[in-house]
Amino acid sequence: MLEERFLLACSGGVDSMVLAHLCHHATLDFVIGHCNFQLRGGESDTDEKFVRNFAFELSKTFFSTCFETADYVKKNKVSVQIAARELRYNWFTELMQENDIKILVTAHQADDNLETFLINLSRGTGIDGLTGIPEKTDTLARPLLPFTRSQILEYARIENVLWREDGSNSDTKYLRNKIRHEIVPKLKELHPTFLRNFKNTQQYIRGTSQLAELYIDQIRTAIFRYEDGVIQIDIPSLLKLEPLEPHLFALFHGYGFTEWNDVKSLLTTMSGKEVRSKTHRLLKDREFLLLAEIREEDPKEYPILQDVKEIHTPIHLKITEVSRVKETPKNVLYVAKETLKYPLTLRKWQKGDYFYPLGMKGRKKVSKFFKDEKMDAISKEKQWLLCSRGTVVWVVGKRADERFKVSGDTQNIVKIEFNT
Repeated sequence: MLEERFLLACSGGVDSMVLAHLCHHATLDFVIGHCNFQLRGGESDTDEKFVRNFAFELSKTFFSTCFETADYVKKNKVSVQIAARELRYNWFTELMQENDIKILVTAHQADDNLETFLINLSRGTGIDGLTGIPEKTDTLARPLLPFTRSQILEYARIENVLWREDGSNSDTKYLRNKIRHEIVPKLKELHPTFLRNFKNTQQYIRGTSQLAELYIDQIRTAIFRYEDGVIQIDIPSLLKLEPLEPHLFALFHGYGFTEWNDVKSLLTTMSGKEVRSKTHRLLKDREFLLLAEIREEDPKEYPILQDVKEIHTPIHLKITEVSRVKETPKNVLYVAKETLKYPLTLRKWQKGDYFYPLGMKGRKKVSKFFKDEKMDAISKEKQWLLCSRGTVVWVVGKRADERFKVSGDTQNIVKIEFNT
């Protein structure tokens, strides 16, 4: 994984300085990135200068940035630790994209892993929160994760590696520091091999997590049906799962849901009810749950001027004048040009909308047409109507209106093609 050039995150602390020392002596190809969070006044600037000089000594390319961390905390109402994490990883991502670097390397070690485990445990978490920090992903590597803080300090002493000590690391007002300085030492006192035992236990947890994920994937394959950006889930099949609550958590927590009583209630409530996370919505539709990503709402109407021959937003329509009617699949509409009043509009359906379905006598509410077509709630929301001065011309891709049809007397024919 580290055979190609990578970005090494270096704060100037002992962990990252030892990692940089090791990578240099292994003659690996890397650049150094440093974040100045401007939280400790002149000390933050001295840290940056220290790492910059170190990179110069190694003849390594050096990147640095300064963050207005305190302002970010106030604006986003997050803790300093969360702010620092979001800021640095966003910057690392941008830096890697700009310099065609595929791998970020950080200096997390075994004690960090234990601290993270205890933090997640104290806040309440599922099995994923107990599996620990992964040693590598597709874009991230943590080669020091198998080693303890004491081992890293011993290496630094033997090899005369210099580093900067962050005074805030001893401030126990931060949860991680409190766990590091007050709780972990006592745990290690309980058993001399506590950290090694913990690492073994975490391996077992990871194995259990992998088995559970395989099982959940089998359930998803059996009862999740994917169609046009929406996942349809069979409710009777869900209700057969025992115990129900853990299954719901395993199936849906990856979509951001946290209100599990609301999710469970959705299984037995009336159609139309829904639960939302920050990113997804879960909607009850008869005997199904519909899972879809939350997207920005479309404007109410999209005008189509008379001289326009093709549009791509919000859907792709191609408009041409033709001499005669040929095939009439559902995605093609032929209308008498003289019946159209411009500008045409594309919009979503509204309560009270009606049209005169082609080939039928009398009018029909669009909502009734949807019901007869057995369209689910999300499909209804996504359906576009092509209108002429407010009158429905076409339930796009499904049914035309009788009033705009081409007759034997029609002189000018407009063909509208919907490309999905």
